[in-house]
Amino acid sequence: MQLARFQAAKTFILYDAHSVCDALPASQIDPALFSPAYWRQHGGVVGEAPGRGTSLFVQAGSQQWVLRHYRRGGLVGRVIRDRYLWTGLERTRAFRELRLTAELHARGLPVPPPVAACVWRHGLSYRAALITVRLAGTRALAERLADADATLLERVGASVARFHAAGLDHVDLNARNLLVDAADQVWLIDLDRCRLRQPGAWRAANLDRLARSLAKFDAPPAAMEAIRRGYRSSISFGG
Repeated sequence: MQLARFQAAKTFILYDAHSVCDALPASQIDPALFSPAYWRQHGGVVGEAPGRGTSLFVQAGSQQWVLRHYRRGGLVGRVIRDRYLWTGLERTRAFRELRLTAELHARGLPVPPPVAACVWRHGLSYRAALITVRLAGTRALAERLADADATLLERVGASVARFHAAGLDHVDLNARNLLVDAADQVWLIDLDRCRLRQPGAWRAANLDRLARSLAKFDAPPAAMEAIRRGYRSSISFGG
């Protein structure tokens, strides 16, 4: 993976040159790729996912990408929808998430391959968007809970343990950010605001957040028990 930078006026893009060239061999990186209107005008939208920012699934050459614009939540989001305080390019949410995703992907961890991040600076604020490769044939754990057996749930726990052993503090670990493919491999998405840390209490906090998420989807207590069982059998607390 080779991350490169592109700048046009106050638009900044960090991208994986190989991913962009493989998907769009006749194109250079272009800020228009981060515009939903661009993909709709070219008939490239193949679907979308619900959420705060509504992720678009787009066809980019032989690949499908996920385009997500950063949106604020909570009370602040009602007033300031998509602007964030500018404190430096490398501190923007999009650049940090892309670099973290690239790092985990390089380590062989099951995350979506990163494609590009875009930041538009507006004085003391900025807007941002992220593109990753769409994981084909996956469904959110939230959609699999009804038929998830203990083996799958223990695999979820083992996967979370693997990320924790690598030091990933996923601040929004929930049943929608864990995806399961047709082979029951577990993937982790949405690394916004996440970071690599030394072992600590954040690990238990991640699991507690996941437990609350499962409860919202009416999963029986046995589901989280199986996840914790898989987690305990795999985690290395010294790692």
